[in-house]
Amino acid sequence: MAAPFQNYTGGVLLADIVKRNNFSTYVSEAIKERSAFVKSGAITRNSLMDASEGGTKIQVPEFNPIAPTEEILTGAANWGTSGAGYLTPQKIGTATQIATICHRAFSYAVDDVAILAAGEDPMGHIRNQLADAINKLNNARLFSHLAGLFGTALGSNKLDVAKGASGTALEANFLTASTVARARNLLGERGDDLDILIVHPSVAYYLYQVGLLTFSTSALSTGTGIQWGGGGVGVSARSIGEFAGCQVVVDSAVNTVAPSSTSGHQVEFFCYLTTAGTILEGQQQALRIEAERNILSKQDVMSVDYHTAYHVMGTKWNDAADNPTNANLATANKWAITYDADLIPLVQLTVNTPLDTSTY
Repeated sequence: MAAPFQNYTGGVLLADIVKRNNFSTYVSEAIKERSAFVKSGAITRNSLMDASEGGTKIQVPEFNPIAPTEEILTGAANWGTSGAGYLTPQKIGTATQIATICHRAFSYAVDDVAILAAGEDPMGHIRNQLADAINKLNNARLFSHLAGLFGTALGSNKLDVAKGASGTALEANFLTASTVARARNLLGERGDDLDILIVHPSVAYYLYQVGLLTFSTSALSTGTGIQWGGGGVGVSARSIGEFAGCQVVVDSAVNTVAPSSTSGHQVEFFCYLTTAGTILEGQQQALRIEAERNILSKQDVMSVDYHTAYHVMGTKWNDAADNPTNANLATANKWAITYDADLIPLVQLTVNTPLDTSTY
């Protein structure tokens, strides 16, 4: 007689496979290994951003860059800004950066009948894709975060060269070395620090196309056209490694928040210039993966939850509520900066690409 309302203890259950202590660790490591952002240094894991002791936000005290006021030394009794013949001590400015913690989770279930019908184990396929799936979700959250920052707080650090009218975009509207130079210029002398370029695939493959150009030599007659596809720096490469002095990171999630929605305008794309260590990642609790067997419904169930925060140095979450949705992260008035924008090595570019001429 079958044992009612219980499971046989001698069998191997999904929980035996998924809820091993090292499985969550394996997925966590795979997330980092497969994340182009982490590998490029665009996102840096920082234990100072952790909040394992509790709370809904992470506060990061800072010292602002100093800007001392010079005093004039003379032999008189009233020299200096004090007017009394001595130097006046100055203080360094301080502020508090704030990162909001986002709590996210999802679950999957598979029943036995589905397994029998498919002849495959769907849960096995789910497990194999967890790292990539979580990376996509994290990237969408990060780009929502960046869109919110550039709404107002970092408005002076953005450059829009996209065609602001209906019609076909031209080279001046594309991502070029000239465009990158203009973007660097927004930060003044600190623009030289920018060494990571994050772009959409449609923009990246335009750079790939440009890399396949063969330029006419000085021996050819004036006016000879550029030859396509016969040489150039990209002939043997299938990806864009560097462009305009930057390591290129390609991700389709950059347009999680659309740059524009004006009817008739050609589709626009965000690009981001930054440097390693600008975007920090902290966590309140390590990635947790749990699984169980429901014998009454004949289902294997798995749940995943993670509690993390992204933070751009020099900025703060400026809203009373925490655990924001992606839409709230993308809201401009929920962000502020704690020191001058040109001290924050992050620039947003808006461009068109000839590889996507669709319109809104």
